[in-house]
Amino acid sequence: MKSHFGWYYPFLIISLILIKGSTVFAQVLSESQVDSIAQKDMRLFQVPGLAIGIIKDGKLIYSKGFGVRSMQTQQPVTSKTLFGIASNTKAFTAAALGLLIDEGKLKWDDKVIQYIPEFKMYDDYATQEMTIRDLLCHRSGLATGAGDLMHDPDSTNFTVKEIIYNLRYIKPVYSFRSKFAYDNNLYLVAGEVIARISKMPWEDFVEQRILRPLQMDLSAASYNGCRLNTNIIDAHNKVNDTIRLVTRYTSTKDDAAGGIYSNIEDMSKWALMLMNNGKYGDGLNKQLLSEGTARQLWSPQAIIPVGNGGIYHTHFAAYGLGWFMVDVKGYKQIFHTGQDVGMVSEISMIPEIGLGIIVLTNNENNAIGAITDQITDSYLGITGIDRSAEEFTRLQAHEKKTEESKAQIWKAVYQNQSVKTADIKKYTGNYHDKWFGNVNITLRNNHLWFAAQRSPQLKGVLYPYQKDKFAIRWQNPEIDADTFVLFSNGNKKRTITLQPVVAGSGYNFSDLIFEKL
Repeated sequence: MKSHFGWYYPFLIISLILIKGSTVFAQVLSESQVDSIAQKDMRLFQVPGLAIGIIKDGKLIYSKGFGVRSMQTQQPVTSKTLFGIASNTKAFTAAALGLLIDEGKLKWDDKVIQYIPEFKMYDDYATQEMTIRDLLCHRSGLATGAGDLMHDPDSTNFTVKEIIYNLRYIKPVYSFRSKFAYDNNLYLVAGEVIARISKMPWEDFVEQRILRPLQMDLSAASYNGCRLNTNIIDAHNKVNDTIRLVTRYTSTKDDAAGGIYSNIEDMSKWALMLMNNGKYGDGLNKQLLSEGTARQLWSPQAIIPVGNGGIYHTHFAAYGLGWFMVDVKGYKQIFHTGQDVGMVSEISMIPEIGLGIIVLTNNENNAIGAITDQITDSYLGITGIDRSAEEFTRLQAHEKKTEESKAQIWKAVYQNQSVKTADIKKYTGNYHDKWFGNVNITLRNNHLWFAAQRSPQLKGVLYPYQKDKFAIRWQNPEIDADTFVLFSNGNKKRTITLQPVVAGSGYNFSDLIFEKL
């Protein structure tokens, strides 16, 4: 997952299954009813194009595309149209490690330093005890999104080697293995383990050992592997209240956490293999993963607190190895979501009733949860709930609250623009953070200008807000992450820290401390 909002979606899905409603006997949705839900959600959430797949009892019974791949080309979405699946890639990285484990080349509980001797976390205990299993289940002690700025927004010049090295500078916020907190960078470490053991890049291993055997022939482990395919979506998002094309992420450094492009037909083959305990092919006569490894992927590793059990009577939630899992109406549901810039995906499975649902979209939106839950409800005998309306109401309330908070802050900012150049010149200079590198604060047209050397998109004008506190809107309007920049004189040296203008949105800046050089 590359987007700075990507971490939100797993928690969104968990929250959606804890919603109250009425339960009566219901019929499974017909093809035309699923069509109507898709079309309704496209209008409601302003989605240019999406694709839906439904698996039941070992077969892909519904596979259809809606809308357009791109608002520019107006070409239609089909069941073969490629979408970025973002963090749904994590399950492929876990399965790739499972293949090496089946071959006896490593074990789930081997220490990471056995394969990457230079691996080091801020906490020495975590360095010594971190296992292959730990890399995959988000219990490292790091905060959600910690260190993602090394690959997000796109165009940063960090390498995978540098990202792994810089983990030693990022302070944990929890004790090791004590709490679930979603992490991307340890999946890059997992990808490096795969590369070192297999002697091939993560992308080549995943394509040769997973995608090709399953005949996921149009899928690729990276955008670079499918960019010449014309049946591929463009990324879209809301910019200044208008849905438009946005710049696709093309970096490959975080492929092991979110790089795969796939489509409904190919993803159904992946889901069917997992639902059949690692077996695939005609008559399930081939075995990709051993049954033991397939079970490990779907075994709880990190507990996630849940609140009211809601309509699904959910009691437990957990993360396995690349997968979320919850109990719904007495069944075990396995799922994951993924968000890249301009696209969102979800895959959900309830193996006990032979149900799998895949939703792919080309806009950052909340339609995936509404569609998945509406289809799931019909198979669990739940009716009387309009998931789309409920989710849209929540989305509107969230957006209204966020926009009101932003407007209030920017009103105060604009009323405080009488600061003289002489009063702000003292803030200029070069500042350094151990893992993120340098930022330069300079004067441009009597305003302070912020520019991160290693992340070219993080640049823009600093507007005075309060004493030693400035607000910045990034120059690129596609980066919706208004940020405060705070100056201080701790330890007789001027420092900079950053924080989102609206708490809970934007990037995770919590571990950045820039000292003036």
